[in-house]
Amino acid sequence: MSGSFLRGLLSGSILSGTSLLYATLGEVIAQRAGIVNLGLEGLLLVSAATSFAVTAATGSPLLGVLAAALAGGLFNLLFGFLVITRRANQLASGLAMMFFGFGLSALIGRPYIEQRIAGLPKLPIPVLSDIPWLGRVFFNYDILVYLVVPAAVFAWWLLYRTRWGLTLRAVGENPTTVYAAGYQPSLIQYQALFLGGLLAGIGGAHLSIAFTLTWAEVMTAGRGFIAIALVIFSMWHPLRAIFGSLLFGGAVMLQLQLQARGTQISPFLLQMIPYLLTLLVLLGWGGSRKHAAPASLGRVFQGTE
Repeated sequence: MSGSFLRGLLSGSILSGTSLLYATLGEVIAQRAGIVNLGLEGLLLVSAATSFAVTAATGSPLLGVLAAALAGGLFNLLFGFLVITRRANQLASGLAMMFFGFGLSALIGRPYIEQRIAGLPKLPIPVLSDIPWLGRVFFNYDILVYLVVPAAVFAWWLLYRTRWGLTLRAVGENPTTVYAAGYQPSLIQYQALFLGGLLAGIGGAHLSIAFTLTWAEVMTAGRGFIAIALVIFSMWHPLRAIFGSLLFGGAVMLQLQLQARGTQISPFLLQMIPYLLTLLVLLGWGGSRKHAAPASLGRVFQGTE
């Protein structure tokens, strides 16, 4: 394995894994509150399209990131209205939101198809970025890459070191008990969905204005579902999601690197690598760690708040 191949694989894994990690963190928070969102793919598309459109129109990537985060939060609030207020089935509602996201993102992004932007600028870390080989691999990225691990640490702190996080996890385990204790499970779930949507929206922004620097319909290519698989892989824990995101990001970049080098393997087979890894996670990891899932995940709370 040549040095350039390894360098490209590692740096590409970090870039590709960043959007996955933001999306996974958002889904971890939502699922810890007892809500599984199969519409995450649609959320990523809407936030990616919104971020690209705002960045292209204003020339400001920062505004693009903020717009994407807000779009993700609002998208999840709409999903929350269906599953919390109207008590609709979470899986069916998630799929409906996913297809809604497909259509809405196509509408938002239609004027910008194949247009390219400068996107988020790279911010080399002084001194460290000058280290031969290692500097280009680990210390020469945009601001969202540098912030993603602190975001994972913040999510862990929020869930495991605050009273709000304890209440949120209790809602995911037994909302009836939380309601009996005087809290409103629906309010906690709305808060979890909005925060999760903000994080996933940032992931969508990174995908379009830092990773691809262009917009194309359905450009997420299943990343939302991979993020849901990563939640299982990480056992619903934000810090474990860091390793999982790098692993899946590496799988995405491996097939791209092999295609770029003209490997004599069908490109269709290479494109299957990330999804085969997803299946392996669900088959091998998910079953043995089933006990880690929140007890009330996916259930509709029938309280009378």
